[in-house]
Amino acid sequence: MTFKELGIGKDYIKGLNELNIITPTQIQSEVIPILLNNKIDLIGQAQTGTGKTAAYGLPLLHRIVVQKKEVQGLILCPTRELGKQIAKQLFRFTKYTDKIFSEAVYGGEKIDIQINSLKRPTHIIVATPGRLIDLVKRKAVDISHVKTVILDEADEMLSMGFKKELDEILGYVATADSKWLFSATIPQGIKQIVNEHLSPNAHRIEVSAKNVVNKNIKHQYLICDDADKLHILLQFLKTEKDSRGLIFCKTKVATQKLEKQLLAKNVAAGAIHGDLLQKERDKVMRAFKKERLQILIATDIAARGLDIADLAYVVHYQLPDKDEYYTHRSGRTARAGKEGVSLCLINSKEMKQIRFFEKVLGIGFSQVRETK
Repeated sequence: MTFKELGIGKDYIKGLNELNIITPTQIQSEVIPILLNNKIDLIGQAQTGTGKTAAYGLPLLHRIVVQKKEVQGLILCPTRELGKQIAKQLFRFTKYTDKIFSEAVYGGEKIDIQINSLKRPTHIIVATPGRLIDLVKRKAVDISHVKTVILDEADEMLSMGFKKELDEILGYVATADSKWLFSATIPQGIKQIVNEHLSPNAHRIEVSAKNVVNKNIKHQYLICDDADKLHILLQFLKTEKDSRGLIFCKTKVATQKLEKQLLAKNVAAGAIHGDLLQKERDKVMRAFKKERLQILIATDIAARGLDIADLAYVVHYQLPDKDEYYTHRSGRTARAGKEGVSLCLINSKEMKQIRFFEKVLGIGFSQVRETK
């Protein structure tokens, strides 16, 4: 189906075409017609990288009454990067439509700056839960007119300890006529939120992980001892020469250590993790986008919402625990029809994790040997 057949307006389609978003993904095809035509509560189970932002963002934009200078839509998400990315996408979708104003608010930035920004007319707020509650309590934002509430990556918000905040916010907007929850997994905490805050008749849609992994990615693994990983990584980086890529570690300590090790070997690398101040994180991202850095090292949470084009490869220096993290990580490469490599550096015990990803995600890994 096309976006036109799904019911998306022609001015939005013009913007989508410019972004090279031509064919709807599975979740977009299933969700958009339902959300466009009904005031409804919806639970969408879908991994990162399935096109969720457009799936809920386009119907939300269609619902906004531009003439009303009040907050009509609220999107909650786990991290500032994802919040900024969602607001940026909404802005891009509306390039050829009446101006719909979105504002991203999140912790890690001075609250006074955000309070000032919210004095301008704002139709949609994209927020991390803690910062939104601060703003509501300071009476800096009025969410009493919100008609549509979206929880994006709800399980991630839960694992970051936001259950209490989510309950509080959903209490503020109890009169909203549509609540849409998107989550890769549905743990007990999500079930509680659904039971307490969504309609018993909420529509449910699940997209299989097997349909979300980009077909242009070569999935590879290399078996080595943990002590040899740095040496192997440096060999791989030599073969990539001028290409840019992303290296994933599981912890912020590991990203900091690897950054120091690569810089000591004169590799232009920068790390982003949860301990960085926003201005430090922005500085690293600016350097990477302007290609002063060749390599970005990141944790899974820090990489949420990163908007980076033209990455030749992703290296999993440490394997992720969850299959949806693997999907999200590898999906940073092979964008806009290009090919890319997703390389896992593993020890022999981690082979079972590779087989698990193959089975759950419906992909095939090839083994590569160390180059002498």
